[in-house]
Amino acid sequence: MGGEGFNGGTGRAHLRAPLSCPKPDIRLALEAAHQLERQAPGLSARRTLNRGQRVFAIRLLKTFGVLTLLMPELVGLLAGVIIPPIFVAIILFRLFLLTVAARLSREDLPDDSGATPLLPVYTILIALKNEIAVMPQLARAVAALDYPKDRIDLKLLVEETDVRTQRAVRAQVWPMGTELLVVPAGQPQTKPRALNYGLARARGTYVVVYDAEDRPHPGQLKAAVRAFNAQNTELACVQAPLVGTPAKGSWIARQWALEYAIQFSLLVPALAWLGLPVVLGGTSNHFRRTSLVAAGGWDAWNVTEDADLGLRLARLGHRVGAIRSPTLEAPPETGSVWRAQRSRWLKGYMQTWLVLMRGRNEIRGLTPVDFFSVQMTLGAAILSAMVHGPWAVWCLTCFLLPGVSLGVFGLSALGLSFFTGALSASLAPGRWSWQRVGDILTLPLYWPLQTFAMIRALWSLARTPHYWAKTPHI
Repeated sequence: MGGEGFNGGTGRAHLRAPLSCPKPDIRLALEAAHQLERQAPGLSARRTLNRGQRVFAIRLLKTFGVLTLLMPELVGLLAGVIIPPIFVAIILFRLFLLTVAARLSREDLPDDSGATPLLPVYTILIALKNEIAVMPQLARAVAALDYPKDRIDLKLLVEETDVRTQRAVRAQVWPMGTELLVVPAGQPQTKPRALNYGLARARGTYVVVYDAEDRPHPGQLKAAVRAFNAQNTELACVQAPLVGTPAKGSWIARQWALEYAIQFSLLVPALAWLGLPVVLGGTSNHFRRTSLVAAGGWDAWNVTEDADLGLRLARLGHRVGAIRSPTLEAPPETGSVWRAQRSRWLKGYMQTWLVLMRGRNEIRGLTPVDFFSVQMTLGAAILSAMVHGPWAVWCLTCFLLPGVSLGVFGLSALGLSFFTGALSASLAPGRWSWQRVGDILTLPLYWPLQTFAMIRALWSLARTPHYWAKTPHI
């Protein structure tokens, strides 16, 4: 693994402890898969579209088809009326968040270096699948955590059929009381199902989710406890920033890392400070266990369970906060791995958005400002992935063919998009170099790649909506 880490110190000085491995519980596995669906079927992504959405989609497609045949100029007119306000709203909202992020001082987020609070039991959930290669690094990262080992409730969640990872887990040294939880075979075979299985056995006052390749800052658990202690029970979750550390330094890995720096160091803190809904990252989110259980845990049928849970917490009146202790992650280094991961994210974003848009019951609890914010963040991510590719083709056509022009709005949109992207990247933390300048200048080449991932996401959403495209870690 490349990149700097936090794995110094004497974390591995403790003796090898016996690894507990409770017998797989089929009843718990069924609950892990179906609990939210049974409690609140309207909030589960088990069904992609409900009846009302299917009827609306069919009618919309029929109407659009008829208008295209009878009055093609009307379609263009409607597009000219609808698209500019949406584009301007998205850009202005992004600039507003960047302004808030730029003005946030260090005191606006919990101080990671304050006095050590009373430390309760802390549950760590790590879902593992085909993670043999990174197991030694994971064991070192857990051992390096600056938290009393007798108060760490570590749950390593491995699918029943993944015998090789089970063996790799047993070969490492873990804190006393660590449990290897073998998740019984069943559907859907997703990360959130495994997390729910572990949550059912959690003992901690707080719960954090890590991925196999994560290298959290040693003080992150204490920083989260301080953040929770500083707020009332409305604060249900705090998100730690995820920092990409490219191992090989490929262009796509650097773009991914820059994207993460913008999202988790600028946008998430700004949204949290404003008290708006936060689309959580899939790792390094810390929860009050009581709030997490009351919210129904994770939706086992949503392939971006983090995004869905962030919005569900907002519906229930809970807040999400942000801390500064980072978690280092390895970005995808190749286009094929990036595309598979991004297509899963986009598929999950669409699942989450479709759940939200089912009706009044699904948006109940969100204020109009909350609802608008979700459309300008989650909705904008979906829309931009659909538009970037065709827009890039159209821009290229206009530049190459003398008789075709972008027009005033097109040129303005192009310039404003690049300005906003470059400003976001410039404000993001990280060392400056000529390579970073080059990455910012080539942002417009990165954006259209989203459309290739979106095409795959749409196909997967229609054919295999609950299939989890696993990101390999080496």
